[in-house]
Amino acid sequence: MSDEQDRGLARGLTNYGDRDFSVYLRNSFAASMGYSREVLKKPIVGIANSFSGFNNCHRHFPEMVEHVKRGVLLAGGLPIEFPTISLGEVFLSPTSLKFRNLMSMDTEEMVRAQPMDAVVLMGGCDKTVPAQLMGAASADLPAVQLIGGPMMTSRYGEERLGACTDCRRFWGKYRAGEVSTEQINDIEGRLATTTGTCAVMGTASTMACIAETLGMALPGTAAIPAVHADRLRAAEASGMAAARMVQNPIRPSEIITEKSVENALRVLLSLGGSTNAIIHLTAIAGRLGIRIGLDRLNQLSDETPVLVNLKPVGSHYMEDFFFAGGVGAVLRELKPLLHLDTISVTGERLGDRLEQDPGYVDRRVIATAEEPLEPQGGLVALFGNLAPRGAILKRSAADSSLFETEGRAVVFTSLEDLAARIDDPDLDIQADDVMVLQNAGPRSASGMPEAGYLPIPRKLSSKGVKDMIRISDARMSGTAFGTIILHVAPEAAVGGTLALVRTGDRIRLSVKDKRVELLVDDAELDRRRAEWTPDLVPPEERRGYDRLYASEVLQADEGCDFAFLQPIGSKD
Repeated sequence: MSDEQDRGLARGLTNYGDRDFSVYLRNSFAASMGYSREVLKKPIVGIANSFSGFNNCHRHFPEMVEHVKRGVLLAGGLPIEFPTISLGEVFLSPTSLKFRNLMSMDTEEMVRAQPMDAVVLMGGCDKTVPAQLMGAASADLPAVQLIGGPMMTSRYGEERLGACTDCRRFWGKYRAGEVSTEQINDIEGRLATTTGTCAVMGTASTMACIAETLGMALPGTAAIPAVHADRLRAAEASGMAAARMVQNPIRPSEIITEKSVENALRVLLSLGGSTNAIIHLTAIAGRLGIRIGLDRLNQLSDETPVLVNLKPVGSHYMEDFFFAGGVGAVLRELKPLLHLDTISVTGERLGDRLEQDPGYVDRRVIATAEEPLEPQGGLVALFGNLAPRGAILKRSAADSSLFETEGRAVVFTSLEDLAARIDDPDLDIQADDVMVLQNAGPRSASGMPEAGYLPIPRKLSSKGVKDMIRISDARMSGTAFGTIILHVAPEAAVGGTLALVRTGDRIRLSVKDKRVELLVDDAELDRRRAEWTPDLVPPEERRGYDRLYASEVLQADEGCDFAFLQPIGSKD
């Protein structure tokens, strides 16, 4: 028995008052799992495996984890797999975002509590990668993010199908009477036919690209399809990288910096990526005391072009993005705008990576900076009396003819109210009205679901209306599209101005001025505010995680993280 190095099984010992006994006891129990004495002397690479039978995106993880283990062994480490919470996007109620922070806590505490010298984080589905990066940032142990990868597309007749933008497109046609029940049932079975995340630039793929840009995932690994052999090779390489970091530690706090976060924002904007990524990146950066200001987001957006022609903004799919050159090709186009001295888990500087031969780039999928798809970034933050702390619009997926508009508000006070009235033939609504959903933010009973993609009322969709201005404190899926204003902060449930909107009020949107205004005078708003009462169950009347969530969740502009998970000293 040796105590010369505080690594491997000798890390983080349970204290019985006798350190040598602690090592002796731990080794004896490890021996019951068949480990030899020589193996137990090796550095340990933990493998946080978020496989679950309730997570279709992670169906291939049992195969992938074996390749991670092989990489760790090849680099001289001992791989030890352990489970964490898994968040399957469509299988959680009321919404997966509510449990992202719980998964981040699980990841952080298991990485910290168990004896490992480095860790490979296996994630893919929307909230799993942000949760793992949040946990890794807080634990600050050398970590490599391994992405599960996107699914491949399918076919319906002559059309390619990929979850989930095409889900919404065909469902809209079904609601409008353009697709029959028999057809929608057939399409339902063709939208998602392989393992992996959604085949478009939704939240999962956006976060994969952000993880690579931050430097937490190996270069070139974000876009590899889940079923491609390169995904298994990426797993092996991730295991090797994690094991090598034991000898030359590079911690998340050295990788996730103000500069790398700004690079990630640039890439997000150039992808026309998911609005959810703003919340997630804000939460990840916040774990290290890095603040993302929405004013700064607008500055970056004004000077960062949209380069990637993928659904829901464009016409291609993630497998096309992979073969077109992936994140590396995008980074090379953005090079003059990037901080090139950031590092990745390999220790390589971004500038050095971008000096390498880019290989083939398909310009049908990834445009040049000189001839971009759009001259400005895909996301914009809006301010005004309706959103004093900001709201988000994915302008690259919106109808630009609605960008400078004034309209009458039609208010839905909750998701239940929306469901009850949206298809009522007597609903008083016109195509130029502004749909407003209240009480769907982080502190609401619904926990900020992807409900901001309000359906077009059937009485309008049946007449060919495809888009309307829709405003809420909810989120929307990264696979969705439309002129949709989201993440209004403060939210309605805590008495934000959104709670004071009444049907018939006028609302003005100006994307040019980055404003969204409720055209009601201050005196009337003060009167309404005095009459407003919260409609929430107090935290003290809740139990378990629901009570913790209700007490601690922050607003959208703070990443919806928990207040007590912020770095000590970062809050007054």
